[in-house]
Amino acid sequence: MHRSLLATLLFTLALPLAAAEVRELTWSEMVPADAPPQVVEPAPIHDLSQLADALAESGPAAMQQSPAAPVVQALDGQSVKLPGYIVPLDVTDEGRVTEFLLVPYFGACIHVPPPPSNQIVHVTSELGVLLDALYQPFWIEGPLKVEQTSSELAEAGYQMEAEKIYAYELPDS
Repeated sequence: MHRSLLATLLFTLALPLAAAEVRELTWSEMVPADAPPQVVEPAPIHDLSQLADALAESGPAAMQQSPAAPVVQALDGQSVKLPGYIVPLDVTDEGRVTEFLLVPYFGACIHVPPPPSNQIVHVTSELGVLLDALYQPFWIEGPLKVEQTSSELAEAGYQMEAEKIYAYELPDS
């Protein structure tokens, strides 16, 4: 009798975990529908004398487009997966990035102005990602928090403790 009660209890507790689907999120879904339009593409450089500074990691920091952009509160606590590029904030002695900003396009926050804060996720990860692999996009999975954070590179409107990080690959056509 006790075994069946224990099995029933464990099954009942496990149901919510099995039902928690990971939602594939797009960057546009992180902007409220009623938010004013924003520019999320890299800003062009018209003065070519500034090109070397923009491409040099030691160049001056670019101003963020919208450091306090509105966020989607309904995303708070959802288990999501989001594709993007990694901008490192903390690197271990072994060359693993364990704290980073996830952004929708390559070079954001380093080579071009940071996107609006609702297009940046501040991510932490115990395992991290090898520094040498950062040229490619990644899927990041975990529970999303709607919470503003600040770093030396940009303001982020969302946070995540990554449960999974893996290379982004285009689906077969």
